[in-house]
Amino acid sequence: MTTNNFNGPVTGNIGDGNTFNQYQAAPPGADPVALAADLIRRLMAEQPELAPQAVQIQRELVQASEHERPADQGRIRTWLETIQAGSAAGSGTLALVLSLGRAVGLPM
Repeated sequence: MTTNNFNGPVTGNIGDGNTFNQYQAAPPGADPVALAADLIRRLMAEQPELAPQAVQIQRELVQASEHERPADQGRIRTWLETIQAGSAAGSGTLALVLSLGRAVGLPM
């Protein structure tokens, strides 16, 4: 049995081959635009067919900030759910989706 100590919130998922993957979750107050950029980079490398949804999320967050309005959580939720459905269990993509959802105030 292994004991791990972390200095912040952690998410974990059981992945392929019975491996347990742990990811440091985004800290409270994390920048959603930066998380979206990380998600775009990861999706471009691993699952490019899902990257357009992440681009839409980032675009919505930037436009909301520019127009001093809240981001459209319904649209963001839909895009995150699409990415989540296509993400492998235990992947870093899934951890980013959950962190981004929490950063924009969605119950994830």
